[in-house]
Amino acid sequence: MPKHITLNPFDKLVSYFNPSAGLKRLGARRVLNQYEAAQPSRLRKFAKDQRSPDLQVRQGAVSLRILARNLEQNHDIARGALRTLVNNVVGPNGIGVEPQPRRKDGSINDEYAKALRDAWRDWCLCPEVTQRHHWSKVQRMMAKSWLRDGEVFSQSLTGPVQFLDHGSRVPFSIEMFEADMIPMGYDDLGKNISQGIQRNTWGKPTGYYVWKSFPNDRVSLTQTNDLKLIDASRMLQLASIDRIGQMRGVSEFASVITRLEDIKDYEESERIAAKIAASLTAYIKKGSPDLYDAGSSAERDANGNVLPRELSMSAGTIIDNLGIGEEIGMIDSNRPNPNVITFRQGQLRAVAAGLGGSYSSIARDYNGTYSAQRQELVEQWIHYAVLTDEFVGQFVQPVWKQFVLAAHLSGTVRMPADLEKFSEDDALFVAQSMPWIDPLREANAWHRLVQDGFASEVEVMRKRGANPRDVLEQIAAFRKEAKDKKLVFGSDLANEKAVAAQTAPPDK
Repeated sequence: MPKHITLNPFDKLVSYFNPSAGLKRLGARRVLNQYEAAQPSRLRKFAKDQRSPDLQVRQGAVSLRILARNLEQNHDIARGALRTLVNNVVGPNGIGVEPQPRRKDGSINDEYAKALRDAWRDWCLCPEVTQRHHWSKVQRMMAKSWLRDGEVFSQSLTGPVQFLDHGSRVPFSIEMFEADMIPMGYDDLGKNISQGIQRNTWGKPTGYYVWKSFPNDRVSLTQTNDLKLIDASRMLQLASIDRIGQMRGVSEFASVITRLEDIKDYEESERIAAKIAASLTAYIKKGSPDLYDAGSSAERDANGNVLPRELSMSAGTIIDNLGIGEEIGMIDSNRPNPNVITFRQGQLRAVAAGLGGSYSSIARDYNGTYSAQRQELVEQWIHYAVLTDEFVGQFVQPVWKQFVLAAHLSGTVRMPADLEKFSEDDALFVAQSMPWIDPLREANAWHRLVQDGFASEVEVMRKRGANPRDVLEQIAAFRKEAKDKKLVFGSDLANEKAVAAQTAPPDK
């Protein structure tokens, strides 16, 4: 930042006739000079895109979606990175739901909660219209489409629907849509429709226009009468939104697609070069013309024509048929390149930073000390937690609310009369827990926290990704069976000592 500002002739003229105006111009010029990053130069590009978020998305989201899908299909690193994000956001068992409905006195209604859990467990076997995917897989498919394509949609279907078998006691199903099913280019200003979404004057979606079949599967051109309108109350949109007012989502891979393509091309070039280098190639170096006589030692056929020379090489071969001035030369391509690994690691670190995934998981590089790996895990886990919060808020929680309402309206699980108003769908959503790098150290740390009163057993169970109620039921059933078979375990002895210590009379 310059320390002094030079006045141009016009500034001097203004200052001479009007010192106050000249001082204001000088202050404004000083403020502008403080923002050097806002000044374009010959060596630095200057972005001037000031379009609205919807216009930016309209012109780039579809292309980015196609590129991201192509990378997932054809690039191992991109596919592994996407799988890493999905597995850490959703996990193998999906987002768990623990109903927490409350009575008017504030206590949890255990009977109603148990009825909801039982109905939910049955519904999770056939949650979607095709009955091909269970609930955990539905969550992983939705998360994958959301992160790769930028957005994904689902329709809620409740009660009797023509030709639809819900497949569960609660008549409620969801239908999943990829982003292609909502046309990006469908606009009608008269009906306030933009990018296939109808909105009210405040920008709230009121309806979604969906193709009746996948648009690119049709031989004929798609027409507007091939669209159906679905009310916003029955549609869920899970989208990556970066700007206020943005309606359609953009792929999480948008900022790293170019880098991933470069890594793929570079590794392919190095791989081909290494394969060429592995094919041993030799040549014969000719001497000077005055020493070399091509016809003196050359083999000829019956007609006197010179035959091509054949040179076989094997272990221990002695070559004694070289002509005067000839010698054997070898082609060395200097491959594989010893700097490939270092370059690849640097590029993958940048990819991990752009995607929000951990470098170790994306690159499958787990070299490092326990402290370094744990530090990376702790700092990284907040990114997974944020993605999980978005996934739960935009998809899992709304599905749960609609399920509870459908269970009540169908009479499968009625809401009790003493239920606190609006608490029927209260629940805890249990996401993936941060894994333990060293189980012994982690277990000792949690044991110390529980003993000192800074944590509860329930918290420890949830941190390990378990449902505390299920754990208690399993422990109770196992100990009862073990007692019936007259088996004693160390945990039983510890519990008996603890109970004895609590019930023992105080010392006099």
